[in-house]
Amino acid sequence: MRILKRITVMLCIVLISCQDKEIKPLHNTSDFTTLENDLKNKFGNQAYYTDLTISYHKEKGNKIVISVSENPENLKMEQWAKSEGNWSQISEILLEAPKGTKVIDYMFQLDKSINLTQLGKLVEKSRGQLANQKKLENSVLYMALISFPKNGDVSKAEYQVLLKPESGGTTAMFHYQIDGTLIKIAY
Repeated sequence: MRILKRITVMLCIVLISCQDKEIKPLHNTSDFTTLENDLKNKFGNQAYYTDLTISYHKEKGNKIVISVSENPENLKMEQWAKSEGNWSQISEILLEAPKGTKVIDYMFQLDKSINLTQLGKLVEKSRGQLANQKKLENSVLYMALISFPKNGDVSKAEYQVLLKPESGGTTAMFHYQIDGTLIKIAY
């Protein structure tokens, strides 16, 4: 009888630990700060990026895709993706810069000109604005990205936040300057 109780307890523990946990999108400043720390831990504080895209799919969770170089002078970047908690390298990229420029002129570093905490604040702001203007209280992050111009002009870089209703439907796209100034909203 005692063994049966122990087996029952052990089975309950196993079943509870194996239950699917709800996968939630990144939706606040804290989530994006955690992501920035994750990137710095994986690629270093001095890594250079040319793009960063965060997408969310209800079934698979968050997916992060980046192009990163730990040493731009070697004219190589790697494209990486993080999905379901695991990083994997997708490809290698050879870099070339127009004559008279350096490849570093076309890249950004986290906490220099680009800040993921700022992007998190803009996601929160966008969700609030969507709730106020469209009475859509339960929007979720569909995608967030950093649009860094191909000409290296940091003043033209943008944060883009795409939100969808929790139950699906039309996507709202918010474009912001790097300082957080709203450029436009497209519904």
